[in-house]
Amino acid sequence: MRSLGLPHYKPDYKRLLKPFCLGKCTTAGKMAFERDTSGVSEPVLGIVIAITSSFINGSTFVLQKKGILRARNRGGSYLRDVVWWSGTLSMIVGQIGNFLAYNTAPAVIVTPLGAIGVLFGAVLASLILKEHLNILGKLGCALCCCGSIMLTIHAPKSEAVTSRLELEERLSDPVFLIYASLVVLLLTVLIFWIAPAYGRSNIMVYVAICSLLGSFTVPSSKGLGLVAQDAFGGGSSSRRALALFLGLLGTLAVSILIQFRFINKALECFSSNMFEAIYYVSFTSTVIFASALLFKEWTALTITDSLAMLCGLTTVFVGVVLLRISQEALLTWKEENKKID
Repeated sequence: MRSLGLPHYKPDYKRLLKPFCLGKCTTAGKMAFERDTSGVSEPVLGIVIAITSSFINGSTFVLQKKGILRARNRGGSYLRDVVWWSGTLSMIVGQIGNFLAYNTAPAVIVTPLGAIGVLFGAVLASLILKEHLNILGKLGCALCCCGSIMLTIHAPKSEAVTSRLELEERLSDPVFLIYASLVVLLLTVLIFWIAPAYGRSNIMVYVAICSLLGSFTVPSSKGLGLVAQDAFGGGSSSRRALALFLGLLGTLAVSILIQFRFINKALECFSSNMFEAIYYVSFTSTVIFASALLFKEWTALTITDSLAMLCGLTTVFVGVVLLRISQEALLTWKEENKKID
């Protein structure tokens, strides 16, 4: 599962471990510590963390779905089910892992590894939930992962935004403001009109809501890290910075809560492996597009990368269509079996 977004922070392992020396570290011990920490390459460590987080994230939707089914059989709320809470806990742990991975390895390496979670989730859903994918479903799942990886690799890299003033300038850009307004309008229509009528019959309604919210969660989390120092550092501009900080924090909190709610609504109605695959590619595509507009990444997009991203989107589209066909075939088969029984 894709990360919901966290501000970038470079962990200083030497400073974090220094208090444990309690003033008794010898020179030789410090030299040995230097060799130990320098012996592990940060990108390698980030890849290991990313792979581990992908496996944890892959279990999230399966465990939450299992908790929902258990609660439904008992006639109670899934909020009281321990399996559902274990899935929620795995989501939190997975996001912490993503946060560490993005700060110890390049995003272009870490992000594609999220596809491992989708494939692992499909295996778990087959074993735990008995959600078996036919050959079209398996092919669609693989195509979704391959297309998302291609999108991530060829997506334009963000320009460095190192100050609050630069962030404010980007947020006030007319292109981004128009895009944000359209997203808010579309989310309003989806949540209050389309979801109540078609959400339980069309998986793309809930996927669209959760993915569009990524347009706010990721930029907000990135902006919090830039604004925090000015907001709490004092000075004449601290009030303006604090207002921006609270605005970004509120946007992030509301986006995550709404997203979490509709993820569980989707799991109540649809299979976890199908939702996870489609959600992964939709969220990735939406975040890439929103970041390109906010940080003006599209200005650095080459013709080769544009064609590669178009191929990636086409691959994703074919994968989603195959997943939909697979799901419809499965529902038809179940209905026919009920009539025979």
